[in-house]
Amino acid sequence: MNIQWFPGHMKKTQRQMEEDLRLVDAVCELLDARIPISSRNPDLAVLCGQKPRLVILNRIDLADPAATKLWAEHFRSQGAAVIQTDCKSRKGISDFVPAVRTLLADKLQRYAEKGQSGRPLKLMVAGIPNVGKSTFINQVSGRKGAKAENRPGVTRGKQWVTMDQGLLLLDTPGILWPKFEDPSVGAHLAYTGAVRDEILDLETLACGLMELLYERYPAALCERYKISEPEDSSGYALLELAGRKRGFLVSGGEVDTERMARVLLEEYRNGKLGRMSLEWPEEA
Repeated sequence: MNIQWFPGHMKKTQRQMEEDLRLVDAVCELLDARIPISSRNPDLAVLCGQKPRLVILNRIDLADPAATKLWAEHFRSQGAAVIQTDCKSRKGISDFVPAVRTLLADKLQRYAEKGQSGRPLKLMVAGIPNVGKSTFINQVSGRKGAKAENRPGVTRGKQWVTMDQGLLLLDTPGILWPKFEDPSVGAHLAYTGAVRDEILDLETLACGLMELLYERYPAALCERYKISEPEDSSGYALLELAGRKRGFLVSGGEVDTERMARVLLEEYRNGKLGRMSLEWPEEA
């Protein structure tokens, strides 16, 4: 699969973010903990320049804990400030403000020296579509300031949200980049729901995901779909086996693989298959 998705509004958003960066003190970059490399927009590093950045590994409730631990160590070894969050349970949310204050300690010191201790820190919250930016902002701010839904492309306009702890957050629309050089990046983004399903061949997508999950988490996958020692471990064969076990049959006893594809994608994205990461630091 060669998946590419860069609608016109993303280009406009990129230009707007470039202008807004002059207004903020730091950038909080949300990554999907299951795919930290594929969900990291390379254009953001160029846009940010020397602006301080905080890496937020979000959705840790869906990712393999062992992989998340290694990713946090990986980014810290590169000199990045890192926190890990699960917005559903609020795990890691309380780490946000201390991490920001540590990241911007020098700026806070300068404000204090000028008698501006009450001056708020301005932070841009950025990331790819459907990585949970708006939900994260709602959690750390303790209010329903940003619209949030579990689908890409909900946040379209610029939104400022004030926090009581002296922080001002700028929620930005999720953007990708014009071209995924590595085909696996587009696939990983599609598996996790960062690319609109409407532009995808979901059956082909599910075959790729099934094959990848069987390679990395065979026991969990087989247990979930009651598959035992398949002779053919290709994605389509596994999808067909799972569909048959679920009773997704059409006339003539054929398996409705399209229906099974939708179920697989939904169950992976919602964590029903378990906590599964698609990328590990040694592959970066």
